Amino acid sequence: MVRETLGDEAVIVATREENRGKTVRVTAAVEHPDHYGDDSFVSPDLRNNNHADHREPGGWLQYDEEDEEGAVVEQLTDVMLRHSVPDEITDQVISCATVLGMGQADKSLTAALEHLFPFRPLPQKTMAKAFMMIGPPGAGKTLAVAKLAARGVMSGLKVSVISTDTIRAGGIEQLTAFTNLMRIKLQKASSPQQLKECLDRTSHSDQVFIDTGGMNPFAPEEMRELARLIAAGNIEPVMTLPAATDADESGEMARIYASLGVRSLVPTRLDIARRLGGLLAAAHHGSLIFADASNTPKVADGLIPLSPQRLAHLLMPQAAKTQSSSIPSKRQTAKTG
Repeated sequence: MVRETLGDEAVIVATREENRGKTVRVTAAVEHPDHYGDDSFVSPDLRNNNHADHREPGGWLQYDEEDEEGAVVEQLTDVMLRHSVPDEITDQVISCATVLGMGQADKSLTAALEHLFPFRPLPQKTMAKAFMMIGPPGAGKTLAVAKLAARGVMSGLKVSVISTDTIRAGGIEQLTAFTNLMRIKLQKASSPQQLKECLDRTSHSDQVFIDTGGMNPFAPEEMRELARLIAAGNIEPVMTLPAATDADESGEMARIYASLGVRSLVPTRLDIARRLGGLLAAAHHGSLIFADASNTPKVADGLIPLSPQRLAHLLMPQAAKTQSSSIPSKRQTAKTG
């Protein structure tokens, strides 16, 4: 289909399953050879340059372009290795960035992430479904629920919070401390039937958030129990994942949670993570949408919406610092203007 549309020279840059495996998104591109002789690709300064020995016969600065492209590939490869990104995803990111040809590593990475992964923050208005935060033990589900509830309350919405984390010592007490500050009565459910009853009582709420206990994603019985909780009502499960989790394990967990209906991913502990390859692996193998993220243990600081630009800056923080330092301050602008 790609060759019929773009020609025999077309190449497939990346593929990704979507809609729970029912559809496949294909990113393809083609480089037209006739563009090499087009002076529109050369800056005005270079068009007027009489040093023809620096050019290829067609007027295209082939050496400079290849050298620039090689530098971008090298930088992106270093970034992927630093974050322990699996080879399969690394190849897709670099291939996509190379075809897009943005010229700068951070911009190329941003464009590649935008093509390869979907981004959509969790809704901040009235929701038809209850959002259930699920994930491995210690993923930060309770804190994520507290932050989501606080965001809803600050927006003037009627928010309800339910916890199924009734076994872990201190689980209920921790969330109760948060909900009391927001004047929300925490409801508890230790079974699918009790959860259904809680959902019936919150039918008039604008937003409903459900906290769950840490369950082992590799234990079939615990996943069956989690599936029964999800089936108790009109619930959308959301995966929470510590940002520094091993990439291979993240990918395996994402596949399991995706089979339970998970579509969105909320990374946590971004403030203490130094290797984010697990996040890319989870989104890739689970066909998940990057939603919001938690980068602080303080509830008042809330969640941050993820975007291709923000994720690229997290992967390449030095590039973000360089861009910030290159922007003149108001005082500098006044002096030079």
